[in-house]
Amino acid sequence: MNALDLESLLPHVVALAEKAGAAVMEVYARGDFETTYKKEGDSPLTRADLASHRWLSEGLSAMTPAFPVLSEESKEVPYPERESWRRYWLIDPLDGTKEFIKRRDEFTVNVALIERGEPALGVVYAPAMEELYYAARGLGAFKRKELEPPERIAVSDYRVSGVTLVVSRSHPDARVEELLRKIGPSESLEIGSSLKLCLVAEGRAHLYPRFGPTMEWDIAAAQCVVEEAGGKVTDLSGRRLRYNKPSLENPPFIVCGAPPFPWPEYL
Repeated sequence: MNALDLESLLPHVVALAEKAGAAVMEVYARGDFETTYKKEGDSPLTRADLASHRWLSEGLSAMTPAFPVLSEESKEVPYPERESWRRYWLIDPLDGTKEFIKRRDEFTVNVALIERGEPALGVVYAPAMEELYYAARGLGAFKRKELEPPERIAVSDYRVSGVTLVVSRSHPDARVEELLRKIGPSESLEIGSSLKLCLVAEGRAHLYPRFGPTMEWDIAAAQCVVEEAGGKVTDLSGRRLRYNKPSLENPPFIVCGAPPFPWPEYL
């Protein structure tokens, strides 16, 4: 597989994510979401999900015609077809749809480039908050707030100020509550979408445990940001999360900074 110039590709992906975010915000401003459900008990789907999906899937296909695009909102691709993919785009057009519907601003547009099962490039854009996180393999991780210049970000050391955990706002979990109880006095932050991983990447939190169900497109872009910021995203056995598995559902996982908080002692 030929080497890819990630540094040249990254600004184009950022620009595309921003266009998708603008399409999301048009729907957000109008308030006419036309919410439906893919199937009973499934996650909600809005006009914003579909508008962002079109921008991203068409834009990425035009940018890199040889790379398949796998989106939460695209038709399911069977594993025998995906198995041969060595490089492809993995996108979540609107991560945090529940936050979007509740008119909380904590939703994101996620774009990741996967190479041989690993995230090589990631862009996480929160259009309502005007916050952008991006990273690429070997290039570091960055955050841009509104129109300010981007700043390089890095995970922080929990030993300096005590451990801060980040937890899901929309998906409470008794196992996370039990972990918090075992760890003892600590600060916890609630936020939606893949921003939870980004809080660890920028050093505002040190640990994000996720035991409930998530899909590969939910966290791939943010995993790249965390790893380039010096952190880790692993399963409960300490193995780095990988992509394009036969099942697209993630195992339970832990996101941590450096040095990693000794979470296995509390499980």
